[in-house]
Amino acid sequence: MATATPLDPAPIFAHFRGCHGTELLTAAVCHLGIFERVGESGRSAAELQAELGFADRPFRVCLTALRAMGLLTEHGGVVRLTPLADRFLVRGRPGFVGDYMGLAAESPGTLEMVRLLRANRPLNADSSDTGAAFVFREGLESAMEQEAAARRLTLALAGRAACVAPVLARVIPPMPKARILDVAAGSGIYAYEILAAHPGTTAVLLDRPEVLKVAREEAARRGLTGRVEFVAADMFTDEMPSGCDAVLLSNVLHDWDVPECRTLVRRVAAAVRPGGHVWIHDVFLDDDLGGPLEIALYSAALFTLTEGRAYSAAEYRGWLAEQGLVPAVEIIPTLAHCGLLSAVRPG
Repeated sequence: MATATPLDPAPIFAHFRGCHGTELLTAAVCHLGIFERVGESGRSAAELQAELGFADRPFRVCLTALRAMGLLTEHGGVVRLTPLADRFLVRGRPGFVGDYMGLAAESPGTLEMVRLLRANRPLNADSSDTGAAFVFREGLESAMEQEAAARRLTLALAGRAACVAPVLARVIPPMPKARILDVAAGSGIYAYEILAAHPGTTAVLLDRPEVLKVAREEAARRGLTGRVEFVAADMFTDEMPSGCDAVLLSNVLHDWDVPECRTLVRRVAAAVRPGGHVWIHDVFLDDDLGGPLEIALYSAALFTLTEGRAYSAAEYRGWLAEQGLVPAVEIIPTLAHCGLLSAVRPG
């Protein structure tokens, strides 16, 4: 009997993240003057970034979004206006609509986006009261170290995981008696669905102590406690469990900037036995970082809340190859704009 195609919540997530498109576009037109800076002849990306005073991450988030909207192009390191932007978004043109967009220029969301782009720090990173929601950084209080906040955020993310994890579990190849390490496991739902779909497998869940309290409860509810080991650790500094048949990074790397991503890939690669796999389950920008729009706006959302952004499969494959892993050519789609990129450690 054929398995019914699962209903994909991707359109809901796209609408939910749409506010970031409004904020980025309004900021670009009304506060940053990006379209005038590019001008008729175009600008090198490096010159434009320097003139804006942006670090690499906010510049890439902003440029990717504007490219995905069909307003800018980038070829050979040169950024140019599309006809749409040239006609309507350059001040002084007869069809300029920037003054209309200026009605939202002083909205709290737009002003906050401008501030974050210039500061290159996530929301609440400067607050001693709430901490930065998803960020663990020395000298910075994280909300994920506070029991109530960690529970709320972990359960919030579990809502998406509950939709996507069963599909992820079905597309992972059978691995009898495999030991799977789930790094930054959160509620554990991704690992638990894999255990349910693959009898004989066991899982090691690694996360912060307050987060693992939720994961333990979920394991008990599902009757999986005997097949799960819980490791409270810092994934960047503490020793990783070794000799694993597979390591899962599900919606983890997008929370971090490039240096941290490369560090984490290096660490998980060392935890995999020869012949084992690293599974990156995430969203993927196009390899030229020009879209698609849904992922570009998710990247903007990640930018505001974390130290990361969305990355392309080419970026992930490069980091995996640096560690001697062999990435798959195919990305297997799951749900909610996500997909699975697998890499093997040669044996």
